Amino acid sequence: MRPFALLLLPILGTTLSAQAPVVIPPIAEQVGKAVLPLPAEFRAGATVLGYNIAGKLVTLRQGNGAMICLADDPAQEPFHAACYQKGLEPFMARGRALRADGVTGPQVDTVRFREVKAGKLTMPKTGALWQLTGPHSGIDLAAGTVSKEVRALYVIYIPGATSESTGIPTAGAQGSPWLMFPGTPKAHIMFVPTM
Repeated sequence: MRPFALLLLPILGTTLSAQAPVVIPPIAEQVGKAVLPLPAEFRAGATVLGYNIAGKLVTLRQGNGAMICLADDPAQEPFHAACYQKGLEPFMARGRALRADGVTGPQVDTVRFREVKAGKLTMPKTGALWQLTGPHSGIDLAAGTVSKEVRALYVIYIPGATSESTGIPTAGAQGSPWLMFPGTPKAHIMFVPTM
């Protein structure tokens, strides 16, 4: 843990324990890793959400583009970063809020789907998400690249989409896109970019 973090612990109400402390990377490092899922031309303008010394999700960088990136949670392994269009933020933010309130598993979507149906939560007609998941060692921040061990995924949200309306199966086959959560507000087509 950095020396300045030790000074902040009493202020934040955090106590030292036998557990290894979570090291929060510098903001520039969090931002650099968070935008890696995006095509290069979108990276500079993306808003980046990440973690402060208290482990709270905050805006690390306010962007001027149409994308929001969620930095890797330093307490989690493996590395995971996701970037999505701003129109998806109400849905994504609601999921984070529910999880913070202790709602888990499928119940998160049950609540969100109910709120979308009631008009309390909005979903765009379409939205895109880029994601990277893999070992921390697979990220080369200086080069802005990832190794073969890091899995890339591209998702297109089309609320209410079904196999019949898209022609996309719900079971993924090697090298083919597949549809998840058909007929729901979270319906989306999954692509592995190496296809």
